[in-house]
Amino acid sequence: MSQLQRIAIAPSQLQQEQILLTKEQQHYLGRVLRLREGDRFIVMDGKGKWWLAQLAGEQAQVLEPLLVETELPVSITLMVALPKGNGFDEVVRCCTELGVTCIAPVLSDRTLLHPSPQKLERWRRIAVEAAEQSERSFVPTILEPVAFNTGLSLVIGHTLQEGEAPMSFTTSQQYICVARGEFPHLKDCLHHKGQMTNDIGQETIVIATGPEGGWTTQEIENAKSAGFQPVSLGRRILRAVTAPVVALSLITAACEV
Repeated sequence: MSQLQRIAIAPSQLQQEQILLTKEQQHYLGRVLRLREGDRFIVMDGKGKWWLAQLAGEQAQVLEPLLVETELPVSITLMVALPKGNGFDEVVRCCTELGVTCIAPVLSDRTLLHPSPQKLERWRRIAVEAAEQSERSFVPTILEPVAFNTGLSLVIGHTLQEGEAPMSFTTSQQYICVARGEFPHLKDCLHHKGQMTNDIGQETIVIATGPEGGWTTQEIENAKSAGFQPVSLGRRILRAVTAPVVALSLITAACEV
């Protein structure tokens, strides 16, 4: 089963055990993957459900549901200051592979990139592709870029954009990664290691990583006021595209069971 190709669909494409394939999906399955009538592949809806499907012309027949357990026992929201150039593409790709739940790009005082709406669609497409490749059950949510202080207020207000579930401080750990300063290492701050849930529900970890040049002093103070704990990712100065990957790797190592 693991050798079968995987594609992500919108939940609305599944109708009465039939999957209505888009023109792009038909082209991908037939021309790119070289699948023929009757060939089997795996379909995922990005919301946690997988099915074994069989190609049948311009649509596919659902054969059976599949149980896939590839998700982390915690929900991770990554608040990341947008790096320059196309560096955010790699952040989305790598952090999706590592198990991030939601990516909230923010514009900090030192952010150089001001993305277009086309960038957001590109990031969401990369997240889908990375989720397919890494056999994720869920496709991470990529939020629209907002100012850093607005991103903090989303956490303070216990809400996220685009229908994301509210976050509760009783089940949330919130960290801001700071390159310089005498702060504890993230690996030493993560608690409830290996616990899937507590009495209230799935635990949420919010982690914020900065731009080229780092967070400003005021931004760090604002984050602390919002309940974020400053942490270190080590003694070396990491690039803006490296820090999110290191942070997610540390969380994955601590929480994977």
